[in-house]
Amino acid sequence: MKTRNITQKLILGSSSIYRQELLRRLEIPFVTASPEIDETPLPSEIPERTAVRLAETKARAVARTYTDALIIGADQVAVLDGIRLGKPLSHANATKQLQFMRGKKVVFYTALSLLNSRSDYMQTRVVPYYVKFRQLSDQQIENYLTREQPYHCAGSAKSEGLGIVLIESMTGDDPNALIGLPLIALVGMLAQEGIDIV
Repeated sequence: MKTRNITQKLILGSSSIYRQELLRRLEIPFVTASPEIDETPLPSEIPERTAVRLAETKARAVARTYTDALIIGADQVAVLDGIRLGKPLSHANATKQLQFMRGKKVVFYTALSLLNSRSDYMQTRVVPYYVKFRQLSDQQIENYLTREQPYHCAGSAKSEGLGIVLIESMTGDDPNALIGLPLIALVGMLAQEGIDIV
């Protein structure tokens, strides 16, 4: 049997249950740690740069506790017509977001960082994913929000849940990126650290 060569703890620097579910697919042991950082974009910061900065900041925040580990940081920024679509946090905001997005294409920039806190070696990638939303009626939006309540999801839609009915098409290199953890990129990063998943 081939060894996976895991000599350090793997830490997911996120409290997201969706990222945890994705990471479990790789069937490697990991623990989670909440990074507790300020996620406010900087003035004039482009969306991709925000995602990268926050993914790296999350990994470094967790490294203060785990000084000999492989730490995963991830962040996602959704953009439509140059406007960031954050977590709506309320029904009213989610309604406005989905009304703005209907019939349009949104790009989700998901940044992934893997920090080896022993060597201080950081790998980072941005994986974009493009989502075209259906031309939704106000009633469809209301019905969806009442059932799913995706108020902590950027763009007000969970593609891994009922939100899939809002989507006309999706394009990108890794569908996991849309949910928040690009596994294809992560497998490559882990390989750089000498970890073979299979």
